[in-house]
Amino acid sequence: MNDVVDVILPCLNEAEALPWVLSRMPAGFTPIVVDNASTDDSAEIARGHGAVVVEAPQRGFGAACHTGLLAASADVVCFMDADASLDPRELPRVVAALETCGQGPGLVLGRRRPSGRGAWPLHARLGNAVLARSLNRRAGTALHDLGPMRAVRRARLLDLALADRRFGYPLEMVLKAAAASWAITEVDVTYRPRRGRSKVTGTVGGTVRAVRDMRRVLAEVTP
Repeated sequence: MNDVVDVILPCLNEAEALPWVLSRMPAGFTPIVVDNASTDDSAEIARGHGAVVVEAPQRGFGAACHTGLLAASADVVCFMDADASLDPRELPRVVAALETCGQGPGLVLGRRRPSGRGAWPLHARLGNAVLARSLNRRAGTALHDLGPMRAVRRARLLDLALADRRFGYPLEMVLKAAAASWAITEVDVTYRPRRGRSKVTGTVGGTVRAVRDMRRVLAEVTP
Protein backbone atom coordinates (compact mmCIF):
# COMPACT_ATOMS: atom_id res chain seq x y z
CA MET A 1 0.00 0.00 0.00
CA ASN A 2 1.25 3.48 -0.79
CA ASP A 3 2.79 5.20 2.25
CA VAL A 4 0.86 8.43 1.62
CA VAL A 5 -2.84 8.70 2.43
CA ASP A 6 -5.03 11.72 1.63
CA VAL A 7 -7.61 12.62 4.28
CA ILE A 8 -10.68 14.47 3.02
CA LEU A 9 -12.30 16.74 5.61
CA PRO A 10 -15.56 18.42 4.50
CA CYS A 11 -15.70 21.72 6.37
CA LEU A 12 -18.40 24.26 7.14
CA ASN A 13 -17.49 26.70 9.91
CA GLU A 14 -15.16 24.45 11.89
CA ALA A 15 -12.66 27.08 13.05
CA GLU A 16 -12.98 25.93 16.65
CA ALA A 17 -12.29 22.26 15.91
CA LEU A 18 -9.69 22.36 13.14
CA PRO A 19 -6.59 23.09 15.27
CA TRP A 20 -7.19 19.96 17.37
CA VAL A 21 -8.00 17.82 14.34
CA LEU A 22 -5.07 18.92 12.20
CA SER A 23 -2.55 18.79 15.05
CA ARG A 24 -3.37 15.10 15.52
CA MET A 25 -3.00 14.07 11.87
CA PRO A 26 -0.56 11.12 11.71
CA ALA A 27 2.64 11.23 9.68
CA GLY A 28 2.00 10.19 6.09
CA PHE A 29 -1.62 11.38 6.18
CA THR A 30 -2.20 14.57 4.17
CA PRO A 31 -5.28 16.59 5.25
CA ILE A 32 -7.39 18.08 2.47
CA VAL A 33 -9.85 20.54 4.00
CA VAL A 34 -12.75 21.19 1.66
CA ASP A 35 -14.25 24.55 2.53
CA ASN A 36 -17.98 24.50 1.82
CA ALA A 37 -18.64 28.27 1.97
CA SER A 38 -17.57 28.79 5.58
CA THR A 39 -18.21 32.22 7.01
CA ASP A 40 -15.58 31.91 9.76
CA ASP A 41 -11.79 31.55 9.58
CA SER A 42 -11.81 27.82 8.80
CA ALA A 43 -9.82 28.09 5.56
CA GLU A 44 -7.15 30.35 7.05
CA ILE A 45 -6.79 28.17 10.13
CA ALA A 46 -6.50 25.04 7.99
CA ARG A 47 -3.75 26.59 5.87
CA GLY A 48 -1.97 27.75 8.99
CA HIS A 49 -1.87 24.16 10.21
CA GLY A 50 -0.41 22.88 6.95
CA ALA A 51 -3.55 21.48 5.34
CA VAL A 52 -4.32 21.60 1.65
CA VAL A 53 -7.43 23.77 1.28
CA VAL A 54 -9.80 23.50 -1.67
CA GLU A 55 -13.08 25.28 -2.26
CA ALA A 56 -16.20 23.26 -3.03
CA PRO A 57 -17.96 24.96 -5.96
CA GLN A 58 -21.32 23.53 -4.87
CA ARG A 59 -22.93 23.59 -1.44
CA GLY A 60 -23.71 20.27 0.19
CA PHE A 61 -21.95 17.56 2.19
CA GLY A 62 -21.64 15.21 -0.77
CA ALA A 63 -20.39 18.03 -2.96
CA ALA A 64 -17.62 18.75 -0.45
CA CYS A 65 -16.69 15.07 -0.17
CA HIS A 66 -16.53 14.63 -3.93
CA THR A 67 -14.55 17.83 -4.44
CA GLY A 68 -12.00 16.47 -1.99
CA LEU A 69 -11.92 13.14 -3.79
CA LEU A 70 -11.19 14.87 -7.10
CA ALA A 71 -8.47 16.98 -5.46
CA ALA A 72 -6.79 13.95 -3.87
CA SER A 73 -3.98 12.09 -5.59
CA ALA A 74 -3.02 9.30 -3.17
CA ASP A 75 -3.91 5.68 -3.89
CA VAL A 76 -5.79 5.47 -0.59
CA VAL A 77 -8.12 8.19 0.66
CA CYS A 78 -9.91 8.61 3.96
CA PHE A 79 -12.96 10.64 4.83
CA MET A 80 -13.69 12.04 8.26
CA ASP A 81 -15.62 14.89 9.87
CA ALA A 82 -13.69 18.03 10.74
CA ASP A 83 -15.58 18.76 13.98
CA ALA A 84 -13.21 16.92 16.40
CA SER A 85 -15.75 14.16 17.06
CA LEU A 86 -13.29 11.71 15.47
CA ASP A 87 -9.59 11.38 16.27
CA PRO A 88 -7.23 11.34 13.26
CA ARG A 89 -4.86 9.16 15.26
CA GLU A 90 -7.28 6.27 14.66
CA LEU A 91 -6.94 6.60 10.87
CA PRO A 92 -3.99 4.17 10.55
CA ARG A 93 -6.11 1.33 12.01
CA VAL A 94 -8.93 2.09 9.58
CA VAL A 95 -6.52 2.14 6.63
CA ALA A 96 -4.81 -1.05 7.80
CA ALA A 97 -8.16 -2.83 7.66
CA LEU A 98 -8.19 -2.34 3.89
CA GLU A 99 -5.58 -5.12 3.76
CA THR A 100 -8.15 -7.55 5.17
CA CYS A 101 -10.37 -6.92 2.15
CA GLY A 102 -8.07 -9.04 -0.03
CA GLN A 103 -7.03 -8.26 -3.58
CA GLY A 104 -10.38 -6.90 -4.68
CA PRO A 105 -11.89 -3.48 -3.88
CA GLY A 106 -12.75 -2.74 -0.27
CA LEU A 107 -14.39 -0.13 1.91
CA VAL A 108 -13.69 0.28 5.63
CA LEU A 109 -16.08 2.21 7.88
CA GLY A 110 -15.32 3.40 11.40
CA ARG A 111 -18.04 2.07 13.68
CA ARG A 112 -18.65 4.85 16.18
CA ARG A 113 -18.35 4.06 19.89
CA PRO A 114 -19.53 7.13 21.84
CA SER A 115 -17.28 8.47 24.58
CA GLY A 116 -18.29 11.42 26.73
CA ARG A 117 -21.59 13.09 27.50
CA GLY A 118 -23.38 14.33 24.40
CA ALA A 119 -21.10 12.48 21.99
CA TRP A 120 -23.97 10.97 20.02
CA PRO A 121 -27.47 12.41 20.69
CA LEU A 122 -30.24 9.85 20.94
CA HIS A 123 -32.17 11.18 17.93
CA ALA A 124 -29.07 10.88 15.74
CA ARG A 125 -28.25 7.39 17.02
CA LEU A 126 -31.79 6.18 16.35
CA GLY A 127 -31.81 7.66 12.85
CA ASN A 128 -28.50 5.96 12.09
CA ALA A 129 -29.78 2.60 13.38
CA VAL A 130 -32.90 2.75 11.22
CA LEU A 131 -30.89 3.60 8.13
CA ALA A 132 -28.34 0.86 8.84
CA ARG A 133 -31.12 -1.73 9.09
CA SER A 134 -32.67 -0.52 5.84
CA LEU A 135 -29.27 -0.61 4.15
CA ASN A 136 -28.55 -4.13 5.37
CA ARG A 137 -31.89 -5.39 4.05
CA ARG A 138 -31.37 -3.76 0.67
CA ALA A 139 -27.69 -4.45 0.13
CA GLY A 140 -27.09 -7.67 2.07
CA THR A 141 -24.53 -5.98 4.31
CA ALA A 142 -24.14 -6.47 8.08
CA LEU A 143 -23.20 -2.96 9.17
CA HIS A 144 -23.99 -1.32 12.49
CA ASP A 145 -23.15 2.25 11.55
CA LEU A 146 -22.89 4.51 8.50
CA GLY A 147 -19.61 5.74 9.95
CA PRO A 148 -18.19 9.07 8.74
CA MET A 149 -14.57 7.87 9.15
CA ARG A 150 -13.76 5.76 6.09
CA ALA A 151 -10.90 4.37 4.02
CA VAL A 152 -11.04 3.35 0.36
CA ARG A 153 -8.87 3.27 -2.74
CA ARG A 154 -9.39 6.46 -4.70
CA ALA A 155 -9.53 4.97 -8.21
CA ARG A 156 -12.04 2.32 -7.15
CA LEU A 157 -14.28 4.91 -5.55
CA LEU A 158 -14.21 7.10 -8.65
CA ASP A 159 -15.31 4.07 -10.67
CA LEU A 160 -18.54 3.97 -8.62
CA ALA A 161 -19.55 7.35 -10.11
CA LEU A 162 -21.34 8.62 -7.01
CA ALA A 163 -23.98 11.17 -7.95
CA ASP A 164 -25.52 12.46 -4.71
CA ARG A 165 -24.17 15.81 -3.54
CA ARG A 166 -26.08 16.11 -0.29
CA PHE A 167 -26.20 13.97 2.85
CA GLY A 168 -26.92 10.84 0.82
CA TYR A 169 -23.33 10.61 -0.45
CA PRO A 170 -22.03 8.28 2.31
CA LEU A 171 -24.98 5.93 1.92
CA GLU A 172 -24.69 5.88 -1.86
CA MET A 173 -21.04 4.93 -1.45
CA VAL A 174 -21.96 1.83 0.57
CA LEU A 175 -24.90 0.87 -1.67
CA LYS A 176 -22.86 1.04 -4.87
CA ALA A 177 -19.88 -0.69 -3.27
CA ALA A 178 -22.15 -3.55 -2.16
CA ALA A 179 -23.73 -3.74 -5.62
CA ALA A 180 -20.23 -4.06 -7.10
CA SER A 181 -19.43 -6.92 -4.67
CA TRP A 182 -16.83 -4.99 -2.71
CA ALA A 183 -15.60 -6.28 0.64
CA ILE A 184 -17.08 -3.93 3.27
CA THR A 185 -15.98 -4.05 6.88
CA GLU A 186 -16.11 -2.03 10.11
CA VAL A 187 -13.49 -0.97 12.64
CA ASP A 188 -14.41 0.47 16.04
CA VAL A 189 -13.47 4.14 16.50
CA THR A 190 -14.09 6.52 19.39
CA TYR A 191 -16.80 9.13 18.89
CA ARG A 192 -16.42 12.26 21.01
CA PRO A 193 -18.57 15.34 21.63
CA ARG A 194 -17.99 17.66 18.70
CA ARG A 195 -16.50 21.14 19.06
CA GLY A 196 -18.50 24.11 17.88
CA ARG A 197 -22.08 24.24 16.68
CA SER A 198 -23.44 21.13 14.96
CA LYS A 199 -25.06 21.43 11.55
CA VAL A 200 -26.39 17.87 11.38
CA THR A 201 -26.45 15.26 14.16
CA GLY A 202 -26.47 17.78 16.99
CA THR A 203 -29.85 19.13 15.92
CA VAL A 204 -33.11 17.34 15.30
CA GLY A 205 -33.68 19.35 12.12
CA GLY A 206 -30.24 18.47 10.78
CA THR A 207 -30.77 14.80 11.50
CA VAL A 208 -34.15 14.87 9.78
CA ARG A 209 -32.59 16.43 6.66
CA ALA A 210 -29.82 13.85 6.61
CA VAL A 211 -32.23 10.93 7.03
CA ARG A 212 -34.49 12.34 4.31
CA ASP A 213 -31.59 12.57 1.87
CA MET A 214 -30.45 9.06 2.69
CA ARG A 215 -33.94 7.61 2.30
CA ARG A 216 -34.10 9.22 -1.12
CA VAL A 217 -30.83 7.54 -2.06
CA LEU A 218 -32.12 4.19 -0.73
CA ALA A 219 -35.12 4.53 -3.02
CA GLU A 220 -33.11 5.59 -6.06
CA VAL A 221 -30.04 3.34 -5.94
CA THR A 222 -30.59 -0.32 -6.81
CA PRO A 223 -28.06 -2.59 -5.04
